[in-house]
Amino acid sequence: MSGGLDSCTVTHWLTKKGFTVHCFTVDLGQPDEEDLEAVKDRMLACGAAVAEVLPGRQALAVAGLKVIQAQARYEGGYWNTTGIARPVTVAAILPELKRRGAGVLFHGATGRGNDQVRFQLAANMIDPTLEVYAPWRDPEFIQQFAGRRPMIEYCQAEGLPIRPTEEARYSTDANFLGLTHEAGDLEDVTISPYFVEPGMGVWPWDAPEQPALVTVRWEEGVPVALDGERMGLEQIFQSANGIAGKHGVGIGTHVVENRFVGVKSRGIYEAPGMELLGNCYEFLLQFILDRRARELFDYLSTILSAQIYEGYWLDLATSSALAALEPMTRLATGTISVRVYKGGVHFDSVDDTPDAMPHSLYTDDSSMEAVGGYDHADAEGFLKVLGVSAKNLGIKQPRVTRG
Repeated sequence: MSGGLDSCTVTHWLTKKGFTVHCFTVDLGQPDEEDLEAVKDRMLACGAAVAEVLPGRQALAVAGLKVIQAQARYEGGYWNTTGIARPVTVAAILPELKRRGAGVLFHGATGRGNDQVRFQLAANMIDPTLEVYAPWRDPEFIQQFAGRRPMIEYCQAEGLPIRPTEEARYSTDANFLGLTHEAGDLEDVTISPYFVEPGMGVWPWDAPEQPALVTVRWEEGVPVALDGERMGLEQIFQSANGIAGKHGVGIGTHVVENRFVGVKSRGIYEAPGMELLGNCYEFLLQFILDRRARELFDYLSTILSAQIYEGYWLDLATSSALAALEPMTRLATGTISVRVYKGGVHFDSVDDTPDAMPHSLYTDDSSMEAVGGYDHADAEGFLKVLGVSAKNLGIKQPRVTRG
């Protein structure tokens, strides 16, 4: 439970109908929520029999790293920060439901969005015996609450402790991997989206005038140090968020995307740490993957991007794709330095010594100088072999080759 308008409305509405409601909020390091205990208090005030905050940060950090290792960005560059958080959330909550003998998971995701799919599929895969109830797919609930206005009026009439909603021009979903802004005035694509207030940094044009040099050390696909300081995975993400957000990196990614349910939506995304670390990892991959491995990687990346977005993080295709990436991930050891400036992440340098980057395939064979083991003259035979099929195309299919 986020403790927002939907959570308060649904909890109170179900309680009035005689249901015993247990509310769980998973601590995902939500940047927009200073005190998760306040969320618990709001849900208790809305009639919840139980309200608890459950740990989820470490699990989210591990899942977020897998997104980076797969370069799993959905249409337009969205880092799947909300998509990956949903199965993490469900996995944290379901043991508590089982411990309390609760056989139904309910959530407040809209019937027009992706999250309903993510919550349901994760629950079905983890515990197939569990029932899932979604008020936004309940005709009785929809008849009473056709939108936000009726919910606001209901909460005000019942004296529920909702946060101010009158002024909200959009909705935000948050965790420490990133923020998702959508709905409200963002649904009108004729309106500039820059009324959105960044929650994890600044707009690129408001960033400092001087770039910052950032160095990330990777060992077998895991970032272990930032600017020379070794730290745990969650701290790496948080520190990367601070540095990248300050320089407008990963702030305001604009995407008009294809939702899984078949409609288009507009989102404004923030994921500063993911963008910084993700770009550093991409630069590292360029040193260690040969051409065929790169083609396979890109194929698997595309599959995993859709798998996460569509709610299939826990299925066989995902586990198989991740297993196929594992040999490449183990080779990803190196120290990458980048410059961050006005929203951009620019390659600076790499420690290419054998000790620092033992699996780099970069050599001096491509040099224009007289070094390396590649003899220019050897390319003559290579080009003659390639030329056989090229000449046949030119003779037999001239319209194809010459337009």
